[in-house]
Amino acid sequence: MSSRADQIGTLAADSGVDAEVVARAARALRAGQVIAIPTDTVYGLAAAIEKPEAIERLYAIKGRPEEKAIPVLISDTENVERLSPHFSAMAARLARSFWPGALTLVLPALPDLPRRVTEVTGDGLQTVAIRMPGNALARAIIAAAGGALAVTSANRSGAAPAVEAREVDRFALSQPLLVIDGGRAPGGVPSTIVRATSEQPEILREGAIPASAIAKALAGMEAGHGEDVWARYDPRVREQERNGVPKETR
Repeated sequence: MSSRADQIGTLAADSGVDAEVVARAARALRAGQVIAIPTDTVYGLAAAIEKPEAIERLYAIKGRPEEKAIPVLISDTENVERLSPHFSAMAARLARSFWPGALTLVLPALPDLPRRVTEVTGDGLQTVAIRMPGNALARAIIAAAGGALAVTSANRSGAAPAVEAREVDRFALSQPLLVIDGGRAPGGVPSTIVRATSEQPEILREGAIPASAIAKALAGMEAGHGEDVWARYDPRVREQERNGVPKETR
């Protein structure tokens, strides 16, 4: 069980990825708390995706419109398969090029994900927005809390997001939180969002990664290379490779 001290206040990670700070943050998340963490863009409000009630609390704390789904941040690419049934060759190429970093991939969603982290497109496809942040402390917390967290910017909806831990409390959020102080976040331009539900990318928002960089990353990609690209991210294939299983028998 998490103590009250684990759930509120500001906890500084003075030495970067501090194991004690990571452990306390993970305990609070696993206990169903919403906490604030630094990312490679701004501070974010985070909740465990296995705790739907925590995600509901996140909406209330932030005052987030109910129709807006919350993106999912992951600690490593192996967690994609927990969220999506299909990681196309194109999506894998973009992940290899820009993760960890300011790229959000919109992928088909597994049906058992909490509804607050999924959206239904105009053509009826349920999707989930996934990103691996380029912040080592954030990834360590995400990994310790299970590998995937629902995360949205730390602010009241409509206000500018926090870029320092001390700013989180200034938003008069509806309840006190545990705030992980990882120093000043870069702020600036948000992530680029690419819909990658097929082999044809669709840029939904051009942000920190320009459209020209997306095009360059995909240049020269040939049809039929999907298995080779996916193998670099599928943990089962990598394990078979380590064990010397011939490709034709996998």
